[in-house]
Amino acid sequence: MEDTKRSDSGFWVKLHPGGIDMILAACDSELLEKSFNEGKLRITVYREFYGGVLVDDRGLVQHMKSATILNLVGERCIEKAIEAGWVDPANIITIQGIPHAQAAIMFKD
Repeated sequence: MEDTKRSDSGFWVKLHPGGIDMILAACDSELLEKSFNEGKLRITVYREFYGGVLVDDRGLVQHMKSATILNLVGERCIEKAIEAGWVDPANIITIQGIPHAQAAIMFKD
């Protein structure tokens, strides 16, 4: 499932080449174009950064496999990264109740 329409069940993903790294920006679809603030913490889920293509669970995992750096926003998105072993739950922050995680993949299978 890849589309450009908004959905509350998929994930927006966008790959960004960065030198030798491939950065994946991904979020739960319903969070696109929203901002969250809590104390000094702030995140805006910009379409330009996160809004490449809309994918299902399988598509999200495939995109994660292509990346060396992950920038993730949302419960469902981060849960998939935890299940795959790429994100440690101890390293997740929440901003206004929304989880955010970043990870660098140091080795690949």
